[in-house]
Amino acid sequence: MEAAVDTSTELATLSDFFDRYGAALTAGDVPAIARCYALPGIVITDGYSFSFTSAAAIALSFIGAAPGYQDRELVAAHARILDVQRLSTALSMVTVEWEYLDSQGRSVPGEGFRYLLRMAERGPAICTVIHMR
Repeated sequence: MEAAVDTSTELATLSDFFDRYGAALTAGDVPAIARCYALPGIVITDGYSFSFTSAAAIALSFIGAAPGYQDRELVAAHARILDVQRLSTALSMVTVEWEYLDSQGRSVPGEGFRYLLRMAERGPAICTVIHMR
Protein backbone atom coordinates (compact mmCIF):
# COMPACT_ATOMS: atom_id res chain seq x y z
CA MET A 1 0.00 0.00 0.00
CA GLU A 2 1.37 3.39 -1.00
CA ALA A 3 1.27 6.18 1.54
CA ALA A 4 0.54 9.78 0.61
CA VAL A 5 3.47 12.08 -0.09
CA ASP A 6 3.65 15.43 1.69
CA THR A 7 4.68 17.32 -1.45
CA SER A 8 5.63 20.59 0.22
CA THR A 9 8.13 19.06 2.64
CA GLU A 10 9.20 15.80 1.06
CA LEU A 11 9.78 17.18 -2.43
CA ALA A 12 11.88 20.03 -1.04
CA THR A 13 13.92 17.55 1.01
CA LEU A 14 14.40 15.28 -2.02
CA SER A 15 15.32 18.19 -4.30
CA ASP A 16 17.94 19.39 -1.82
CA PHE A 17 19.32 15.87 -1.52
CA PHE A 18 19.58 15.32 -5.27
CA ASP A 19 21.12 18.80 -5.72
CA ARG A 20 23.90 17.80 -3.29
CA TYR A 21 24.29 14.38 -4.93
CA GLY A 22 24.45 15.90 -8.44
CA ALA A 23 27.02 18.47 -7.33
CA ALA A 24 29.15 15.72 -5.80
CA LEU A 25 28.89 13.61 -8.97
CA THR A 26 29.95 16.37 -11.35
CA ALA A 27 32.72 17.55 -9.01
CA GLY A 28 34.06 14.02 -8.58
CA ASP A 29 33.71 14.45 -4.81
CA VAL A 30 33.83 10.76 -3.95
CA PRO A 31 33.54 11.19 -0.14
CA ALA A 32 30.42 13.35 -0.63
CA ILE A 33 28.96 10.76 -3.01
CA ALA A 34 29.58 8.01 -0.46
CA ARG A 35 27.79 10.04 2.23
CA CYS A 36 24.63 9.95 0.07
CA TYR A 37 24.37 6.15 0.42
CA ALA A 38 23.00 3.83 3.08
CA LEU A 39 24.88 0.65 3.87
CA PRO A 40 24.54 -1.94 2.57
CA GLY A 41 23.46 -0.79 -0.87
CA ILE A 42 23.08 -2.08 -4.40
CA VAL A 43 23.30 -0.74 -7.96
CA ILE A 44 21.41 -2.55 -10.71
CA THR A 45 21.76 -2.04 -14.47
CA ASP A 46 20.85 -4.09 -17.55
CA GLY A 47 24.32 -5.60 -17.67
CA TYR A 48 25.42 -5.98 -14.06
CA SER A 49 24.63 -5.56 -10.40
CA PHE A 50 26.94 -4.85 -7.53
CA SER A 51 26.49 -4.41 -3.84
CA PHE A 52 28.59 -2.52 -1.34
CA THR A 53 28.91 -2.73 2.41
CA SER A 54 31.34 0.10 3.14
CA ALA A 55 31.97 3.72 2.22
CA ALA A 56 35.28 2.58 0.71
CA ALA A 57 33.45 0.22 -1.67
CA ILE A 58 31.13 3.05 -2.74
CA ALA A 59 34.14 5.29 -3.31
CA LEU A 60 35.90 2.67 -5.44
CA SER A 61 32.82 2.23 -7.64
CA PHE A 62 32.60 5.97 -8.34
CA ILE A 63 36.31 6.58 -8.88
CA GLY A 64 35.89 4.86 -12.24
CA ALA A 65 32.85 6.97 -13.14
CA ALA A 66 34.38 10.36 -12.35
CA PRO A 67 36.55 10.58 -15.50
CA GLY A 68 33.40 10.11 -17.61
CA TYR A 69 31.95 13.32 -16.21
CA GLN A 70 35.26 15.11 -16.79
CA ASP A 71 35.68 13.74 -20.34
CA ARG A 72 32.21 15.01 -21.23
CA GLU A 73 33.05 18.33 -19.50
CA LEU A 74 29.93 18.08 -17.34
CA VAL A 75 29.89 20.86 -14.77
CA ALA A 76 26.38 20.61 -13.36
CA ALA A 77 23.67 18.02 -12.88
CA HIS A 78 20.01 18.59 -12.14
CA ALA A 79 17.65 15.83 -11.07
CA ARG A 80 14.13 16.17 -12.41
CA ILE A 81 12.01 14.23 -9.94
CA LEU A 82 9.36 12.47 -12.01
CA ASP A 83 7.66 10.36 -9.36
CA VAL A 84 7.79 9.65 -5.64
CA GLN A 85 6.16 6.54 -4.20
CA ARG A 86 6.13 6.36 -0.43
CA LEU A 87 6.58 2.70 0.47
CA SER A 88 6.64 3.12 4.25
CA THR A 89 7.31 5.85 6.77
CA ALA A 90 11.04 5.58 6.03
CA LEU A 91 11.24 4.25 2.45
CA SER A 92 10.45 5.97 -0.85
CA MET A 93 11.02 4.98 -4.47
CA VAL A 94 11.99 8.09 -6.43
CA THR A 95 12.14 8.22 -10.22
CA VAL A 96 14.66 10.76 -11.50
CA GLU A 97 15.80 11.95 -14.89
CA TRP A 98 19.17 13.66 -14.79
CA GLU A 99 19.85 16.73 -16.92
CA TYR A 100 23.45 17.86 -17.34
CA LEU A 101 25.17 21.09 -18.31
CA ASP A 102 28.58 21.08 -19.98
CA SER A 103 31.38 23.63 -19.64
CA GLN A 104 30.09 25.48 -22.71
CA GLY A 105 26.66 25.96 -21.11
CA ARG A 106 24.99 23.38 -23.36
CA SER A 107 22.35 20.97 -22.15
CA VAL A 108 23.49 17.35 -22.29
CA PRO A 109 20.90 14.55 -22.34
CA GLY A 110 20.79 12.61 -19.13
CA GLU A 111 19.73 9.21 -17.93
CA GLY A 112 16.87 7.89 -15.87
CA PHE A 113 17.20 6.14 -12.53
CA ARG A 114 15.01 4.86 -9.76
CA TYR A 115 16.34 5.34 -6.26
CA LEU A 116 15.12 3.49 -3.22
CA LEU A 117 15.75 6.00 -0.43
CA ARG A 118 15.63 5.57 3.31
CA MET A 119 14.88 8.64 5.38
CA ALA A 120 17.46 8.73 8.16
CA GLU A 121 18.23 11.28 10.85
CA ARG A 122 20.76 12.89 8.52
CA GLY A 123 18.25 12.98 5.64
CA PRO A 124 17.66 10.71 2.64
CA ALA A 125 20.14 7.92 1.93
CA ILE A 126 20.29 5.81 -1.23
CA CYS A 127 19.73 2.09 -0.60
CA THR A 128 19.28 0.95 -4.22
CA VAL A 129 19.93 2.51 -7.62
CA ILE A 130 18.24 1.08 -10.71
CA HIS A 131 19.39 2.38 -14.10
CA MET A 132 16.42 2.80 -16.43
CA ARG A 133 18.07 3.73 -19.77
